[in-house]
Amino acid sequence: MSTPEDFMHFPLKAWERVMSKVKKAVVFMDDKCTEALHWSGGAAALLEAGARNLKQFSSFEACTANEPKAVFVVSTLLKGRTVDIIKDIISLSHFQYCVVVTAVPHSVHLLANNVTSEMEGSPVFEQFEEKLCEWMGNMNYTAEVTHVPVVFAAVSQQLIVTPAFAHLFPLLLPDLETINSKRPEKKRFGNLTDLDLHSLPFELQIEVKSLVSSLNVMFEATGTREESFAVGPMSRIIAGELANHPQAKNRRKTAPNKASIIFLDRTLDLTGAVGHHGDNLVEKILTMLRPLPGHVTDVQVDMLELTSLKQTKHSQNTVAPGCLSQTQSSAARPLWEAMLTSKHKEGVMEIRRHLVEAASKEKLPIKMSMGRVTPEQLCSYMQLFRSSWGALESHCGVLQLGLATAQTLRHPYLPRWDACLAFERLLLQALGDCDFPAVLRQLLPLMKPRGGEDSSASGSRMEDECGPDELVLLLVYLYSLANEAQPADDQEPEEELEKLERELIAALTLVVIREAALSPLLQKLTGCADPEELTTERAHSAMEEMFDTLRGLSHNRDHLKLLRSVYAASDGVHQATYRPLLTQILEEVFHPERRECPDIEHMSGGLTDLLKTGFSMFMKVNRPHPSDNPLLFLFLVGGVTPSELRLIKEMAATQKPGTQVLVFSTRLLRPTDIPELLFHTQRLMPDIGV
Repeated sequence: MSTPEDFMHFPLKAWERVMSKVKKAVVFMDDKCTEALHWSGGAAALLEAGARNLKQFSSFEACTANEPKAVFVVSTLLKGRTVDIIKDIISLSHFQYCVVVTAVPHSVHLLANNVTSEMEGSPVFEQFEEKLCEWMGNMNYTAEVTHVPVVFAAVSQQLIVTPAFAHLFPLLLPDLETINSKRPEKKRFGNLTDLDLHSLPFELQIEVKSLVSSLNVMFEATGTREESFAVGPMSRIIAGELANHPQAKNRRKTAPNKASIIFLDRTLDLTGAVGHHGDNLVEKILTMLRPLPGHVTDVQVDMLELTSLKQTKHSQNTVAPGCLSQTQSSAARPLWEAMLTSKHKEGVMEIRRHLVEAASKEKLPIKMSMGRVTPEQLCSYMQLFRSSWGALESHCGVLQLGLATAQTLRHPYLPRWDACLAFERLLLQALGDCDFPAVLRQLLPLMKPRGGEDSSASGSRMEDECGPDELVLLLVYLYSLANEAQPADDQEPEEELEKLERELIAALTLVVIREAALSPLLQKLTGCADPEELTTERAHSAMEEMFDTLRGLSHNRDHLKLLRSVYAASDGVHQATYRPLLTQILEEVFHPERRECPDIEHMSGGLTDLLKTGFSMFMKVNRPHPSDNPLLFLFLVGGVTPSELRLIKEMAATQKPGTQVLVFSTRLLRPTDIPELLFHTQRLMPDIGV
């Protein structure tokens, strides 16, 4: 029987194949592969395998005459811009031996070159090997092109993410309009559930097929025979493609280990992704600290406090940043697991416990204190390690996690988290009492420029006020729950809503243009990096486009029959609450009566399944159920939050103790990721390197 550990080790085994190629080579790697490696041993693993250097995959990089071997590791097709960069690097260097590792399989390369029939060997890779020799200037030099699925990263014992597909996100109603605009009127789709793989833009088809091929390789390596299930339109396409994948069909005939995999669209429950109800330390760390450059999941931890350097505005880049990924530290790994899947207070207490144990082990003069853990207390513990280089090196992993926690707890924007949580709770209660325009109107007083006259009069600090990022999050939160509001009393609710939205757009435009600096979210929304570039017209246009997307969010669950609501109204005794979709799905999966849920669609197609469907019309047929197998995978297309990881872990332990649950996801989410993905203009045309 397969275990979660078999799947956690798969990314390491994939990287071992890359490591076997890097001896005495300079390695060039793109950002997505670099992030996957980051969680699988990092650059240290490459250097230990014999690599001479690791460089960015860029046309501005090259090697000297005494560096004759290069290894290129890319997450994209060997076409277009990717090929241009490889050619540029080779042309500026003196290579005699080139290896190219791509995460995209040869079968997808054939599709990208409009070859639909099966071909013997790997002709696309062989042709590229010849090109490499041409660029090196001698056809007798050595060139090798191979496929290795370096797309997975084991972030924890419970979670595997796919950095190469971090921007893969379920489609929205504006995307359906874009797809329909390019089709004849009689062949247009009525809703998102009508879409199939071939109706998607070519770039998105390539991305889906690449993901499915990578999953198939993982299942093949672990001898897994999966039953696929789907909840949501995009998940249905991915699960259907996996069910009908030619190599997967052959594998399922002989694979000994059974498992169930449920694909779930993130857009079916955006409330949980943008809300601040998650009582989790890692969620706050991911939100408060800046991302590592080129990374989606990890953050920068300021290591200056472990040195004797003075803190100045120019000292930030003096010391390389730390991070959350501590794959080399045996003490830090269990601490990271505890932080990721426990409540905020428990995570902070665990940090203190590990720091005290480390200091005691090194015989450092630590002063114990009970009660509430403060960032100052944590910093005082960590600064003890500055006096001993050996102690610093031995406990560097735990210290980085401790610094991340302390820097989050004292972050000037942390009070906004609680402010957003309080307002979300008010909105939840209002949804049960008012119509949607009345609830939405409650956001209007918040939409004022920060640091203005109203703020000065009330005495609130600029750091404590809700900024445009928080206002956008509250809008997504509310629009995702719009169908839960009470019916409108007046005869013209649409006109009232349109008028209110115009007011909100105007108010939010003013908030954005008054910002002294644009956050990463605002930069993506407006397309401007500098406030001086941002005109009122451009900001207003960006807000209008944002509201076009927001209006469709309330319809994301319209196609569901049973799981249509994530809201539990107040009953007079208990307050109204948010009820996560994941909770409802797992309750259905683990129900002792093994009842069928019409919204969890079985996708492992084939003749047998078709016959069962036909016979079920006039006789009782036992269809496959997600709880049939001892191993259950949940694949969240669009991301998963740390709070949801804790929820899954707790429900699996209490509802069906014998079942092991492993989570796959395109990324580990922070709340601000969702607006970036929702309003991402390239959702239909992902970057595949072409």
